Amino acid sequence: MPAKLKILIVGAGGGREHAIGWKVAQSPRAGQLFFARGNAGTAELGTNLEIKETEITKLIEFAKKEKIDLTLALSDDPMALGIVDQFQKENLRIWGPSQKASELEWSKTFSKEFMCQNNLPTAKFEVFSDYQKAKEYVNKQSMPIVIKADGLALGKGVVICQTEADAEKTLEDFMIKKIFGESGNKVVIEEFMTGPEISIHVFSDGKNYKIFPVSQDHKRIFDGDKGPNTGGIGAIAPLPFVSDKLLKEIEENIVTPAIRGLVEDGIPFTGILYPGLMLTKDGPKLLEFNARFGDPEAQVYVRLLETDILDIIEASIDGKLDEIEIKWKSGFACNIVLCSKGYPGNYEKGKVITLPPRPEATPQEGNEIVIFHAGTKRNDKNNLVTNGGRVLGVSAVGNTLQEALDKTYKAIEKISFEGMQYRKDIGKKALTLSP
Repeated sequence: MPAKLKILIVGAGGGREHAIGWKVAQSPRAGQLFFARGNAGTAELGTNLEIKETEITKLIEFAKKEKIDLTLALSDDPMALGIVDQFQKENLRIWGPSQKASELEWSKTFSKEFMCQNNLPTAKFEVFSDYQKAKEYVNKQSMPIVIKADGLALGKGVVICQTEADAEKTLEDFMIKKIFGESGNKVVIEEFMTGPEISIHVFSDGKNYKIFPVSQDHKRIFDGDKGPNTGGIGAIAPLPFVSDKLLKEIEENIVTPAIRGLVEDGIPFTGILYPGLMLTKDGPKLLEFNARFGDPEAQVYVRLLETDILDIIEASIDGKLDEIEIKWKSGFACNIVLCSKGYPGNYEKGKVITLPPRPEATPQEGNEIVIFHAGTKRNDKNNLVTNGGRVLGVSAVGNTLQEALDKTYKAIEKISFEGMQYRKDIGKKALTLSP
């Protein structure tokens, strides 16, 4: 029996990090787990470190001192800071894309230009770094229109503007008031597209790739897709309305040329490539690229994945994805996020959480319901309390999508904290759409 691996999981300390840690812990090859950052859920699986995911030098020092065998880079900020490149320079084994490859996510401008160069279907767009010119441009456009901050903005840097006044306010917020800091120095202004949004995830080793079942995130905070965008508050997979024929079209027109284009540009992509698409009347079109697992999509994928995730990750690092078969369970999975009152705006922390008897405590797959922690911690009285906008993700699997959703909503009835809000219609539209 080979020695068990000491593993460092680097990410934003949310539901994605707990979910991937939960899945990694099921591998017979997994040894000690360390999380930077973690939450109350990851503390059940391993050790939470007092190191932020963006403190790359400290993470390298820790990895060397503890003789970490494998580091997983799971969130966008450390990737944008070049965590993979810096770990590799120190001969530390790490999974994730290089700083340049992950620019597909951390620069909307780079991403849109890459789409154009590789003939990937996407919305028409213009890029501006001058506020006045951007304002003049939107005043000539028909509404609605989409304005995106160029850099990372916690999933909140995309605004659909219904009126010229909305557009002018968004430009002022991004470019003058700097509500997202330097991320708003440049903006991408796009035509508005309509249709269902879907999430494509791909394991890539730089040249080979394996595509996941298709999932769908729910971004808006209120039922009926109303209210402001969030980081994502509900996910389902697979999608009953996405046919094999449509998935093949997406693979041929978007995934394959994207992977090939990155190789041709000298920036082969290792890790998770996640194109977000819209199914328009003119076919699938790219909204954006992400360079990591989605959150909450990761939470549904770990419920469906059969193959040992460590085997996949190591094959990805070693350029051997073509040698591994990735198996997925039949059936469906969902994950519904319970949020703090006021999210995605201002919210209070420290609200005591009441949970049913510990369904999430063990990393075994046999549990009917698994609760993934996001914004949680233990207070000085060891009470579980809220510590973020997205607090918990409640997940279930079922033979049908409806069954998975019914199980999840039933489980949510046993969970409470002051101000708890969640959508009651996750997956509802997907159930009505036909392939």
